[in-house]
Amino acid sequence: MAKKVYQLLNDNPVARWSALILIALMMFFAYMFVDVMSPLKTLVEQSRGWSDNAFGNYASAEYILNVCGFLFIAGIILDKMGIRFTGVLSASLMVVGAGIKYIGISDWFQTTGLAEWLNSWWVTMPASAKMASLGFMIFGCGCEMAGTTVSKSIAKWFKGKEMALAMGLEMAIARLGVFAVMWIAPIIAAKFGTETMQSIVAPVAFCSLLLCIGLIFFIVFCVMDKKFDKQLVAAGMATEEKSPEDEFHISDLGKIFKSRMFWIVAGLCVLYYSAIFPFQRFAPNFLEVTLKVDAQTGAQLFSVFPILAMCLTPFLGIFLDRKGKGASMLMVGAIIMIVCHLSFAFLLPLYPQKWFAVLLIVTLGVSFSLVPAALWPSVPKIIDEKVLGSAYCLIFWVQNIGLCLVPMLIGAVLASTGGYLVPMIIFSTFGILAFFLSIFLKIEDRRKNYGLEEPNIKKDE
Repeated sequence: MAKKVYQLLNDNPVARWSALILIALMMFFAYMFVDVMSPLKTLVEQSRGWSDNAFGNYASAEYILNVCGFLFIAGIILDKMGIRFTGVLSASLMVVGAGIKYIGISDWFQTTGLAEWLNSWWVTMPASAKMASLGFMIFGCGCEMAGTTVSKSIAKWFKGKEMALAMGLEMAIARLGVFAVMWIAPIIAAKFGTETMQSIVAPVAFCSLLLCIGLIFFIVFCVMDKKFDKQLVAAGMATEEKSPEDEFHISDLGKIFKSRMFWIVAGLCVLYYSAIFPFQRFAPNFLEVTLKVDAQTGAQLFSVFPILAMCLTPFLGIFLDRKGKGASMLMVGAIIMIVCHLSFAFLLPLYPQKWFAVLLIVTLGVSFSLVPAALWPSVPKIIDEKVLGSAYCLIFWVQNIGLCLVPMLIGAVLASTGGYLVPMIIFSTFGILAFFLSIFLKIEDRRKNYGLEEPNIKKDE
């Protein structure tokens, strides 16, 4: 009797790429909200009395609850409850956190009794900074949970297909949010401000509204994913109830922690991203000070950071899917990052030209293509699928430790030195350590044959 052939939803290119666009747009809006305050650093210092330390503490707040253990919970929720429940929960947390942040920086909040009470302790942090940090903490929980959920969703929908390309495109679309907000935030701030002071409230309100739209997009994706699951059950490729062997158990986390490759990848992740995301928070102000330009120009110059990354990422994804060489790409990406940050530290102050700054920023964007494009598709090769969500969350947890501490470190160093030389050297050091760790990764892959250098798309024998 002939075996029945099932046409699954993800076998349809239109369906699987539509699913990718829906979840990628949610992350696009999330990335916009993450950096909405970056081009407004000088403005928020003038209008709300924030210091360099206060801004650094605010930037770190996004990761505090994640570091304190939320990402452990997020991983368990993802593996126990699935991508649909976890995705809606994460998008909802982002919306709630955005609302609290909006309240904290709003004009009317500054004269409330709660603001007066918040101003009565830890006086170096204004009430607006404390409230905004609280909202950013809650948003950060949702954002990091969403990131892991999206990674697992792509791994599910593109298994055996263009996984690296899909993950690369998702990252490219998300990074477009950085470019967009660096231009849009100053424009909205000027449009809705007064003759004497621009508005910091309007850009945050705009990005908060976009997060609500992102939640709606993910709900639409959930409808598609539910249909996909039903098809998998009908095809005998999945069951509605997991078998005891496939069921996630807390003890499975031990398998992750015992994996040397997990710690190498997690270390690479924290070192690399600690030299990128904290730098994004301070980069517009760094360019403003170094090039002696206004805040809007500094933000617009830095907005080119993701441009080349967005253009290269799809091609890198195709290369990884068809040719491999993921571990080698991690090494090259780390080298590029080291060169760029050392140039920011020593060369740009000597030649403070806009074209040179743009060249360095765009080149750093190449590194931002190489490393994540190779890093995230490598995780399913080294981690069992039933604990994949937890593995992503644990990697994000290690990453969040760096992302939490580094902005505070940079803010403190900036306040004490009054310049960006030492912060740029710190970022360069992270790149050097990441390079050596990428060498260990390649050695371990060669010893254990995880296939990091092999293509993702397997040709039929």
